Formats: sequence, C-alpha cells, structure tokens
Amino acid sequence: MFRNQYDSDTTVWSPQGRLFQVEYAMEAVKQGTATVGLKSKDYVALVALCRLSKETNALQRKIMQLDSHLGMSFAGLTADARQVCQYLRTECMSYRHAYDAEFPVRRLVTQLGNKLQATTQRYDRRPYGVGMLVAGYDDQGTHVYQVMPSANVLSCKAMAIGSRSQSARTYLERHMDTFDECSLEDLICHGIQAVRGALGSEDSSNLTISVAIVGKGVPFKSLTETENKNYLSIAKKKGNPFTGEEDGQSMDAMSDDEMMDQEPSGSGVPQLDATDASPSGDELH
Repeated sequence: MFRNQYDSDTTVWSPQGRLFQVEYAMEAVKQGTATVGLKSKDYVALVALCRLSKETNALQRKIMQLDSHLGMSFAGLTADARQVCQYLRTECMSYRHAYDAEFPVRRLVTQLGNKLQATTQRYDRRPYGVGMLVAGYDDQGTHVYQVMPSANVLSCKAMAIGSRSQSARTYLERHMDTFDECSLEDLICHGIQAVRGALGSEDSSNLTISVAIVGKGVPFKSLTETENKNYLSIAKKKGNPFTGEEDGQSMDAMSDDEMMDQEPSGSGVPQLDATDASPSGDELH
C-alpha cells in the first residue's frame, strides 16, 4: 500500500494537503466487521457482527462496557480498541471517585477526541486504527457518538461503521424518522436489520451478532447469546432489509470514501447541528 515519501509519518503533508497515515488508519476501520449504533427517545442499542478469530476459533468481543451508563462497539484493530477502552474506563472511575457521579457522555467523548487528535500531530505516534460507536445515557438523554481515527467526533441518531457499512447506513437513513418512538425491541430489530443489510449477498442464516443496550432505567448491559438469537429470529421474520431491486446503496448516504475524507477536527469537540447527524493480537474485527 506504499504510495510515496509523504506517508512516512503523520507530520508529513502531501502536496495535495493529505495525511496518508491518517487515511491508512481509516482504511483499517473499513476492513473491520460492521457495527451499528442507534437510539430512540429512551434507549440506545449497539449491534455488532461477530467473526471467528483465525487463531483461537473463538468469537471476538466487539462490544465493551465502559461504565454503568455507557459502552462502545468498534471496527478495526482489536488491540487499539482495548487500549482506548482502558483509557475510557480509567477516566470514568476517576470522575466517579472525584464527584460521586457518572461521567457526562459528551464530555467524555470530547476528551477522547482530543486524545486521538494528538496522535495525528506527533511523529513518534501513529493514529489509532479503530473506529468506535459510543452509546450512553445521562441527564441529557440518549447518546450515540461516532469516533474515528481522524479525531472527528460526531453526535448521531444512528450510525454504522466497518466493512460495507454504507448499506447499513442506507437502511438506517430510510427508517430514521421512526426511531424516536421505537420500543426497545423494535430498536434492536432495526439494528440487526442494518447489520444484515451490510452483509450484502452473503448468507445470513448463520449470522452471529452481539447486542448491548442502555437507556432510561436500564444500565448498560450486553445481552446473552440466547437473547441475541431470539432478537435475531424476530428480525428475520420482518423479512430482508432491502426488497426487490434495492441494493442498499443510496446517493444521499455517506460512502466509506467520504468518511475517509474527514480530516482531524482539531479540538475533538463533538460536531453538533440543530439535530443530530444522520447516517449519511492486532486483528481486524
């Protein structure tokens, strides 16, 4: 994947104004398995596609709990995800020890964005090769944040990252208006359908997923294997995510290449509009 002398480290700009090392880190996210995060008025659901590890023949954990009120799913390098997870857990514990309260979700992802942004400016560091969906619930309500190696932090109503995630984002975009009033069961089913959409023409009969939820009166928890299978069966009864000649591609949805074109935001502060953004060993998972 060598290009030229401008990709030696993150402090070298190409004549076109690009940081190739950051783009390579974004490519690692694109190679990871798909994961989806979406929220309603009262609940947040994370759904991740699980693959077997080639070395251990065991399922890799794609969803990690950070505190009682938030957790994250990831796509990319598992080792980098564990490192970020440990940092976030430490920050949550420190805040709880100092203030006897839960860490506000927006403030936490802002700190994470600042940490990731520092790796895009120093020659002795490399960008983290992992993209994350952080889901949480606090006094401000439900939250889903997309955090990428470029240090962009976006507040979303629903988002999908990972391999072939554009199809999942297309599904989320088409059903986004219904999410606010969804029950927890319907929200999980929408997430599963989005993940199924990311599989494309692959056989989804032996699909293995991980699901985690958090919300009003519901602490963050990962569902058991039996619960995952039950929700998967319910989702399959709803039919295919795309019907007829629909291929899961949308001109309005953000493509993977467009996501790669996002440059570091500088401050790491979550980018907000009047409404939340819509979905437009070192092993990749």
